[in-house]
Amino acid sequence: MLIFTLRRLNLFVFTIFLLTVLSFSLSFMFPGDSLINISGEVTANQERLEELAASYGKDSGIVSQYFTYVGKIFSGDYGVSMVTGLPLADTIISLIPATIELSLVALFIAMIIGIPLGFIGAIRHRKNTDNVILSIAMVGYSLPVFWVGLMAIQFLSIELGWFPTAGQLSPVYEIESQYGILIIDILLSDSAYKWQAFSDATSHLILPAAVIALAPATMFIRLARTAMLEVLETPYIRAAKAKGLSFSQVVYSHAIRNALIMIVRHIGLQFANLITIAMITEVIFSWPGIGRWLIESIYQRDYTAIQVGLLILSSFIFVVHIFIDFLYAALNPLARGKKHGS
Repeated sequence: MLIFTLRRLNLFVFTIFLLTVLSFSLSFMFPGDSLINISGEVTANQERLEELAASYGKDSGIVSQYFTYVGKIFSGDYGVSMVTGLPLADTIISLIPATIELSLVALFIAMIIGIPLGFIGAIRHRKNTDNVILSIAMVGYSLPVFWVGLMAIQFLSIELGWFPTAGQLSPVYEIESQYGILIIDILLSDSAYKWQAFSDATSHLILPAAVIALAPATMFIRLARTAMLEVLETPYIRAAKAKGLSFSQVVYSHAIRNALIMIVRHIGLQFANLITIAMITEVIFSWPGIGRWLIESIYQRDYTAIQVGLLILSSFIFVVHIFIDFLYAALNPLARGKKHGS
């Protein structure tokens, strides 16, 4: 496990290095002065520009400038937005919990729908049930997320009135932010209308989360189906059948647990895909997350926000990948290296 941990830490350091190099390079690739692009202070006078040049080491070599930039990044100094003039660190801290909340709910929906359907398809292999489930997965994966979002708003929100069309919470409720994740803040609040606010926030959350969950759910169907089929063909499953266990006992006591372990390693990849889909969905549903903010920054040519937003999102996704790798290694010792088996 030590060697596995060192390998992952080495990969983490190398990836963060590449991400910071890319983020640092963008300030020279964008049009305009690189010092303004990296600091975001478009209205700075000459005296302030000299202070920024000294702060970012512009009088020294490019390598020294890079390490100065990295030092500022790790100290939380991301500069200011070119459009709003607000510190980017404060903006990201205020926005990223909403994206995490939406993404985690969408991932949960995708898993509780996709994994059971995949298992059912594998158990009913080459039967009508399996064919229907695979057809649903193929159609669901083929539908563009922006079209699904617009159709969901049109039919479920406007025509049927089941869900709100946009936003995270109705303006009539005022909830003090404690952890940034609205559902948790509502449950921990002392508001007299806490449960009404919780119901309202849930109704705002379900529809965009379901739209985001559609594509990952179809992938989980295929992954779970493949994993279950592989497990059902293993020698220990045949041995369990030979001992006289019924098919349901084999599936519930042995197959599902081992198939789930095989699915865990794919959760990180699906989470990265889910974050990408969430960025588009946040725009459609006016969800106050970092994805919507980043896309708006691209439209507004807010170069400082673009490079910092890409760095934060990429780093966040990679940290999730590393966490999933450790979780999979904890559940499956064979994944830690040849020392533990092959």
